[in-house]
Amino acid sequence: MLLLLPQLRALGHRRLLGGCVQRKLSAASAAEATNDSGKRKGLVLGVYEAGEGEAAGPPLSLFTPAGEAFSSRVPGGLTQLIHRSGPALKKGKSRIFHGLHEFSSVVIVGLGKKSAPINKLEQWDEQKEAIRAAAAAGCRQLQELEVAEVEVDPCGDAQAAAEGSVLALFQYDEFKKKKKTRVAAKLHGREGAAAWATGVVYAEGQNLARRLMEAPANHMTPAIFGRAIQEQLSSLSTVEVHARPRAWIEEQQMGAFLSVTRGSEEPPLFLELHYHGASAGGGAPSPVVYVGKGVTFDSGGISLKPSSGMDAMRADMGGAATVCSAIATAAKLQLPIHIIGLVPLCENMPSGKATKPGDVVVAKNGKTIQVDNTDAEGRLILADALCYADTFQPRAVLDAATLTGAMSVALGSAATGVFTNSDWLWAHLMEASVQTGDRVWRMPLFQHYTKQIADSQLADINNVGKYSRAGGACTAAAFLREFVTAKHWAHLDIAGVMDNKDEVPYLSKGMAGRPTRTLVELAARLAHHTSN
Repeated sequence: MLLLLPQLRALGHRRLLGGCVQRKLSAASAAEATNDSGKRKGLVLGVYEAGEGEAAGPPLSLFTPAGEAFSSRVPGGLTQLIHRSGPALKKGKSRIFHGLHEFSSVVIVGLGKKSAPINKLEQWDEQKEAIRAAAAAGCRQLQELEVAEVEVDPCGDAQAAAEGSVLALFQYDEFKKKKKTRVAAKLHGREGAAAWATGVVYAEGQNLARRLMEAPANHMTPAIFGRAIQEQLSSLSTVEVHARPRAWIEEQQMGAFLSVTRGSEEPPLFLELHYHGASAGGGAPSPVVYVGKGVTFDSGGISLKPSSGMDAMRADMGGAATVCSAIATAAKLQLPIHIIGLVPLCENMPSGKATKPGDVVVAKNGKTIQVDNTDAEGRLILADALCYADTFQPRAVLDAATLTGAMSVALGSAATGVFTNSDWLWAHLMEASVQTGDRVWRMPLFQHYTKQIADSQLADINNVGKYSRAGGACTAAAFLREFVTAKHWAHLDIAGVMDNKDEVPYLSKGMAGRPTRTLVELAARLAHHTSN
């Protein structure tokens, strides 16, 4: 023990010296660690985990370029500060230092292995997800410290860093007096400025969907939803918005849609968006049609839902929110593609006028539907919207809906369930989700399920399968297929990804706005792949 005493004294001396350096830096930088408006500034930097055979701890070579540049300005380098403060930083873990140069606080966040490729088993880009999570963790730490402006290391993928930052800083506190500090995230340095700007637009699009979904149902009726979308798109000359009233819906003979609206005092609305982003020349290209379920509150109707958790049904318009937000994002990105958005909006409420179990209604295409469960209402409003979509001779049709609890049981929140008749469309959708990290998973469209909804006592088809809960998401998709003639169609059941607890590290608890970014990425891919 006596032999180790000099070494321990030397180690203590170095730590004391390091602490003195840190305190001097803090004192010297205190006056500089604010921006021009007097607000405190923070910085988020990424560091890669050492691979096998490399020295323990994060050597300088494993910093990102931005981290290396900043480290060179710190006496002794950031590596020494990290070594003195604890073990090597693992993926998603962070360390915070105060008073370094012009920043009041600097957060160093682990990015994991530097060479992490696309993970085929997980079906996402491991590095992009690590960057999103790292940027999110750093921004949240600085938000807790009430740092108003945060610069973020691009970490080799500025778009992913922007997405993680902007998504993580989202908060819905419209009806709270006490609000968190509003934090502005910006790119650290100049490298990747265009990609950062793109990432901000992608993330803000998802945040728009989150705001729409979080709003209480009395503050997000069909009429209010329509006005909110019109306001969002009013500055975009490439988008037309048509708010179709009940009279128009009746003219279109959308009997399935109207049957859902009967029990509510709120009038229905059919929102129709046209984004004209296709390049001139070569004739008008066929549009891609996005259809979104817009039930602004779903009580279940006469087939009343249990009261526990019913408040979450304010987000049963998640399909409408993600579709409208994706089109708004595509317009802001000026994607060279023609997209039409179709959104039937209504409430599903019980009353003396409400549709009753066993009633028969007639859809736009003339098919009769026996409504044995009024809580299976989303497929009814989508049926008429899908019939209307066919009138545009679309290149492809996608519908998004918080459709079935069965999908949540099947996949949980890991991925959106996709039912499609097109391998071509599925390939593009899956590739898009790999890039966004907001995954999709293909589900079956077997005739096995069609037979179950076709076995109806009173009408052509039933709105629920004959075996009730068994394969509920699959029978719902089979029902929708009866109203589609498009060669390329996909149904996205987003019930499982409607909200977030702690599964996605860069999303806070609450409504998730998924899969908005995947819909945007799909549109970007289809814009540059004309053949199908």
